[in-house]
Amino acid sequence: MKYKVLICAAVFFGFSAAHSQVASHQPSQPQAQSQPRFTVPSAYLKATGKPVVRVNGVVLTDADLVREEYAIFPYAAQHGGKIPADMEPGIRKGALQMIIFEELVYQDARKRGIAISPERISKAEADFRKQFSSQGEFQQYLQSEFQGNEKGLREKINRSLLIEHLLKSEVEARSTVSAAEVRAYYDKNPGRFTYPESFAVQTISVLPPDKATLEQLKDAKKRADEAYKQAKATKTAMEFGLLAEKISEDDYRVMLGDHKWIARDQMPPEMLQPALKMKDGEMSALTQVGPNYVIFRMNKHVPAGKTPFEQVKVPLRKELEKSKTEQVRTALDKRLHQNAKVETL
Repeated sequence: MKYKVLICAAVFFGFSAAHSQVASHQPSQPQAQSQPRFTVPSAYLKATGKPVVRVNGVVLTDADLVREEYAIFPYAAQHGGKIPADMEPGIRKGALQMIIFEELVYQDARKRGIAISPERISKAEADFRKQFSSQGEFQQYLQSEFQGNEKGLREKINRSLLIEHLLKSEVEARSTVSAAEVRAYYDKNPGRFTYPESFAVQTISVLPPDKATLEQLKDAKKRADEAYKQAKATKTAMEFGLLAEKISEDDYRVMLGDHKWIARDQMPPEMLQPALKMKDGEMSALTQVGPNYVIFRMNKHVPAGKTPFEQVKVPLRKELEKSKTEQVRTALDKRLHQNAKVETL
């Protein structure tokens, strides 16, 4: 069974490009985490207590490392407790960087004399206990993780809260982006928010074979005329799409003939000219594009323009704050390492 460790702030470091597939599970850059993390299920935890790194004289063991590996890749439990071999080196590297950073943050918090009140620790402990279905289950966890010593649990909670406190003051508080900064970025980067004239279309296509004979060309034209007749009877985009799925011969049939957005300079000339005269919801005549026959439905024609600031300001602010957070966090990590003695064992 998995239990949440009350570690309210952690840092995830990026892996090499070879392990970029992990990005769907965890951020690729160092990131503070506000949610509790899961411990390693005891059945899968094969750590021996072997030292792996010494940070300013404090030894961290393979137990710490394995727990962080599972925090980065919590899906290991679904793989029999194993991390995929091709991901393991990158995950281990990230986990090692993470436990070193956490320890440096914790030591810095202690050095600054930051203290967590007993009341806050007690509340955090009470909240932590609530995840267990019974006292017996909690005692089982306590015995497995802390040899039955509740003091050890409180020390772990205190450590986590100290890390959280320092990261909030040194990273979160320094990563806010003002409304004026968001607006300034929008004004200075117009290219990011402009879009070209585009067309949202669905197609039904009839494709004669390569090097078609005269008879094959005649047959393609006959099939195209029949397709056009059926397409004219459709009234909605869905009806057109279902017909495309049934009779179209291009690859877009599996998507109901939907090409999404096509920029003006990407539209075939044979389609562009009629498209410019069509209204939204109209269907084209039977159009020959090279050797192929195409019928297309104009779902939407959007002139070139710029997305209004009001539509982008919220996601843009989040993006800028994320970028600033990464910069501030990286600077903190660099500062903490300047005078630190870190020895890989």
